[in-house]
Amino acid sequence: MELKVEKINQDNLASQNSGSTTITTGPNSTLIPVVNVEVEERGFLIKVLIEKSCSGLLVFILEAFEELDLDVVHARVSCSLNFHLEAVVIITDNKRSSDKDAQRVEQAMFRAIQSWGEVNPLE
Repeated sequence: MELKVEKINQDNLASQNSGSTTITTGPNSTLIPVVNVEVEERGFLIKVLIEKSCSGLLVFILEAFEELDLDVVHARVSCSLNFHLEAVVIITDNKRSSDKDAQRVEQAMFRAIQSWGEVNPLE
């Protein structure tokens, strides 16, 4: 388990420049999510795209927002043929956002997707 978490962390770090990584969701299944986090003055524009329908993933992402003390200002989500999320979020304590904060948000999105995949393995 520790090796799996370490590999995920390494993949997340490697993907910071590309905005995507491979997430293992079952014995023979993988997802290749594309996560893009853009810094705005007091928050972020977050885009997540996965080429599969991911029922229940939104709950994991919203929990990640809550853990990071982010408030959703505007969001569009589609979960029918694929999973697509665009959300504008702001930092609850009104501080300015930074590139370092954007990296934390991106890593949190990948962790949320990984956690979802562990509970909902794809067939």
